[in-house]
Amino acid sequence: MSSLYRDYDATALSKLVKAREVEPKELVEQAITEIERINPKLNAVTHKMYEQARKQAETVVDAPFAGVPILLKDMYQEVEGEPMTFGSRAYQGNRATEDSLYTRQMRQAGFVFLGYTNVPEFALMAVTEPEHNGPTRNPWSPDVTPGGSSGGSAAAVAAGMVPLAGASDGGGSIRIPAAYCGLFGLKPTRGRTPVGPQLSRHWQGASVSHVLTKSVRDSAAVLDALITEEKGRAFLPPRFDGSYLRVIDMPHPRALNVAFSVTSPLGTAVDPACRQAVLDTARLFELLGHHVTEATAPVDGLQLAKSYITMYFAEVGAELMALESILGRKVKLGDVEPTTWMLAVLGKTTSAAEFVMTLREWDKAAVQMEAFHETYDLYLTPTTAMMPAKIGELAPTGMERALISVVDKFGIAKVLQKVGLVDTLVQTSLKRTPFTQLANLTGQPAMSVPMYRSETGMPVGVQVIAARGREDLLLLVAAALEQTPQWLDVRQLEV
Repeated sequence: MSSLYRDYDATALSKLVKAREVEPKELVEQAITEIERINPKLNAVTHKMYEQARKQAETVVDAPFAGVPILLKDMYQEVEGEPMTFGSRAYQGNRATEDSLYTRQMRQAGFVFLGYTNVPEFALMAVTEPEHNGPTRNPWSPDVTPGGSSGGSAAAVAAGMVPLAGASDGGGSIRIPAAYCGLFGLKPTRGRTPVGPQLSRHWQGASVSHVLTKSVRDSAAVLDALITEEKGRAFLPPRFDGSYLRVIDMPHPRALNVAFSVTSPLGTAVDPACRQAVLDTARLFELLGHHVTEATAPVDGLQLAKSYITMYFAEVGAELMALESILGRKVKLGDVEPTTWMLAVLGKTTSAAEFVMTLREWDKAAVQMEAFHETYDLYLTPTTAMMPAKIGELAPTGMERALISVVDKFGIAKVLQKVGLVDTLVQTSLKRTPFTQLANLTGQPAMSVPMYRSETGMPVGVQVIAARGREDLLLLVAAALEQTPQWLDVRQLEV
């Protein structure tokens, strides 16, 4: 049962349940065994719901994934009565008052919830190392990060704790961990998956929820299950009347026009392995009969990155204002991590006009990419520009912590903005992952596919972006790539 559970994807496990070859409670117990065996090595799961899962498994529903165990992300995927900490010590006593709409849809699809996965504080970083819960480690190499912010989910799936896990992506948080952990990671079109009921948008529409999976078919089937009529949602995606799961069984797509680029939109360095992954995949597209051209997206990458960072400032500032209303006092340095606090301070000094200009940059880029996709069906880039950082490598240095203390004491955040801090933050925080934010800001669907391994054996992801609303095209292409020898089989990983 152990090897069967670890090797099978969620679709295969659900078929066993429907055929009555295995009971949901057996799957739950096997998942618990794997979590208890592996999690001490990786720290991917931070809250366990074993007894609740056992009770949930007693009632088998007629649903696509009846009885299949999964983990949820500790960020906007609430289960009523369970903790929701957003990776922050400030919320360690917080409990959800109701299920999120995402969770309702996943429950309706038949999934059994085993717990929550680790996230960086407020899902702000591309590494999963919150001070509150400690770092999550990559199952391919425990001394490096699995990425973030869905790093706990990626580590859990890659290690075989669960066949898939809840994830969300506001700047690459599905695709980056997918690339680092050898998984398939699809970020859907803005508005495609639910965000309610308490909010109608996350990060001004930049953040979208979905899953991290071992197989393309699991991702497609879950996307089918997540789509629902959501009252009050801020964004409506282009309509899709079919089934994403049926799409992947369609014949190989017609000859597509495919653009690729291995140049960072920030003008920063790109690791040779990340470059080679794209070049090899571009050649594979040619072998599959597609027309491939080297071309760069027609957007101002640096300006778009600045607008993304400005949104970060504002959203974190708003997050801590909301926290102040809960605590009934001002949030102090120490209530949250130094980086979070600094971002919030910068957010409070960002003007409304600057924030509006940020959103205008997003709209401008969206129009430019629509025109780009009139020529090119797909756009290939590295998912990340660098291989995963070592655990602790990106933590604030002593000097940076001292600077934050000075800002706290003397209130000089506005001065720092005036002396080019935004430009510095863009270069330092996004140079490792400069490719993924584009699709979040334009609302396009994008995926990371596991097409390469570095000389050291680490997975390397390739990002593929399509026009808004074309998840069907991405999934069809991914299904074709999945059948090639280049596709990395995560089942070969032993933890």
